[in-house]
Amino acid sequence: MEKVVLGIDIGGTNTEIGFVTEKGEVVATAHTPTLTNTDFKHYFNALVKAIRRAEQSLKGNYKIAGAGIGAPNGNYLNGCIENAVNLGWGDKVPIIDMLKEEFGYDVCVLSNDANAAAVGEMIFGGARDFKNFIMLTLGTGLGSGIIINGQLVVGTDGNAGELGHLTVVPGGRECGCGHLGCLENYCSATGMVRTALEFMAYNKVPSVLRDFKASELTSKDIFDAAQAGDSIALDTFQYTGEILGAAINDMITFSSPEAIVLFGGPTKAGDFILNPTIESMKANKRKFMKNDVKVLISELDGAQAAVLGAAAMAWNDIQ
Repeated sequence: MEKVVLGIDIGGTNTEIGFVTEKGEVVATAHTPTLTNTDFKHYFNALVKAIRRAEQSLKGNYKIAGAGIGAPNGNYLNGCIENAVNLGWGDKVPIIDMLKEEFGYDVCVLSNDANAAAVGEMIFGGARDFKNFIMLTLGTGLGSGIIINGQLVVGTDGNAGELGHLTVVPGGRECGCGHLGCLENYCSATGMVRTALEFMAYNKVPSVLRDFKASELTSKDIFDAAQAGDSIALDTFQYTGEILGAAINDMITFSSPEAIVLFGGPTKAGDFILNPTIESMKANKRKFMKNDVKVLISELDGAQAAVLGAAAMAWNDIQ
């Protein structure tokens, strides 16, 4: 009987569930709202019901070998969701212990969503041939997962690899982490919007982006404007790439990876973000770094990437 593992992606609004084969095929799915700012047991009960629905779709044709969960502030070492402010479940939620007790899975693993994406890329995506790479997830924030010698880097407390909080502009934009000038405030989708708004505030160059309310402008709007040759949009991508490329060079100095893999909405802009990033990498490359690090766009299916990443962590432990 073919084996599958359960992949769970806990997002801020919805939780996606899928049973995934060793080849990365999603054979059954379900979803449930993520019940935030409530007693965690209420959410867990809804999650169990959704898992049971997906199990029924398997119709007894598969053997469930384990489960992987990707969640904000998911700690790989202790299996707890810790201090996830946007979820509002308290300081420490022992979700792995609860899942094991409910379902009896032999393998059950938790990590944050960026770490899950990195393992997913290594097992199912474009990094299958790499043992050393860094995954950067560009979204509302900027997450990262670091693979060294084929192993996910988690550190002594399970929270290693928060590269989105590297200081790239000392004294710069205020970050939600409490510090100033963090990478995610410049190279995430949100950071790109802030850059475009600043550029429009400090010069009078005509731009279609001026037609948008500040609260409604998105990175997709900036991409659309760049395609039409809008100078503010093009400058935004150039500035974003320059900062991202310089930061990637620091990451390369740290771990000497084979590749940097980019994932998330801004990567859909293709060469608009890739070209200035690679140019900045080349301009800032240290002379003692001999290898030419590839910059790649993730090959994971965007619609299923989070579930695949969560499932990949379980498959990785099983293998």
